[in-house]
Amino acid sequence: MNEGALAGLTVIDLSRVLGGPYCTMILGDHGAEVIKIEPPQGDETREWGPPFADGTASYFLGVNRNKKGVALDLSRPEGRAALLRLLDGADVLVENFKPGTMEKWALGEPDLAARFPRLVHCRISGFGAEGPLGGLPGYDAVVQAMAGLMSVNGDETTGPLRLGTPVVDLATGLFATIGILMALHERARSGRGQFLDMALYDCGMALLHPQAANFLLDGKRPRALGNAHPNIAPYETFPAKGGTLFLAIGNDGQFAKLCDLLEVPALARDGRFATNRDRLANRPALRDALTAALAGQDAAETAQRLLRAGLPAGKVAAIDEALSAPHTHARQMITELGAFRALGTPIKLSRTPGATRLAPPGFNAHGHAVLRARGFSEEEIAALAADGILAQVRRR
Repeated sequence: MNEGALAGLTVIDLSRVLGGPYCTMILGDHGAEVIKIEPPQGDETREWGPPFADGTASYFLGVNRNKKGVALDLSRPEGRAALLRLLDGADVLVENFKPGTMEKWALGEPDLAARFPRLVHCRISGFGAEGPLGGLPGYDAVVQAMAGLMSVNGDETTGPLRLGTPVVDLATGLFATIGILMALHERARSGRGQFLDMALYDCGMALLHPQAANFLLDGKRPRALGNAHPNIAPYETFPAKGGTLFLAIGNDGQFAKLCDLLEVPALARDGRFATNRDRLANRPALRDALTAALAGQDAAETAQRLLRAGLPAGKVAAIDEALSAPHTHARQMITELGAFRALGTPIKLSRTPGATRLAPPGFNAHGHAVLRARGFSEEEIAALAADGILAQVRRR
């Protein structure tokens, strides 16, 4: 197993729940040493089940592989002193405390920058520290609502809908990863670290394409269209035999080819559907015509036939169907290590591919080993454990 593209980097992860842990898992997948420091109560997602494996919820297991687990009580001075020793020589700190918490502990950005000038410090919060909502708590679904994402999900019959996956948390983790790598790249030139202020609200807003671009150009409030695309047609689901088919036809040439393959070539010559602009203006009639053309056609077979002809199409799959699909396994999108199974990394590097090196840690599973490797004596470790600073079992 190769070391990974980020081998040699040390990441101290104080984050919990999803955005931060997702970011640090990506870094760990690619070779960074990630030390996950949990509070004595543990990361609350350990309880976000069922399902559970050995008492730990799948929610935690899904985003915490390739990390070493340590439990420190940072509310006490001794815990913060231990953290400072762990930060000595570390490259990255990721935390998602409410703005002001780290500052209260004298661990805010100015304090850490003065003590560790090469440290890249990434904070993930709901709304950032500034602005009318600065410092307030933010959660994925709330930001989906406030940033406009829910308003364009669903349709006129459902009203606004939360996206089924926590897309804001996941996107924030991705943006944070990108920002950290940018800061590390710049540090190679300047020798200096920097502070990343990552807010769920900002990252949620950044996902509003093309609806925000449309509004900023024409001033018209975007509306929820269900599975249909606001700028392209046909780009939505259609009923078919044995399931539902999604067509994603992006230009006029593709539309003409689709009509030929569905044996309705006259549709491409119909003035109502000649161009994408025409098709958008006449979307209901276009949908009726394509629904009739697809009636009785097998969804899976038609999707394969269209794909192999160069047209974007796919049968709508359930999660179990997607996870068991041959292409999922061919692309190594299921990773396994012993009994542990999870989604694999989508980042495919030719020489230094990502890998699962460590299963998600048990609570404080690596506490003694991590502290020992960073210069703590056996007596110091024993004292921290005896005082409850290094938590041995989760506090309930």
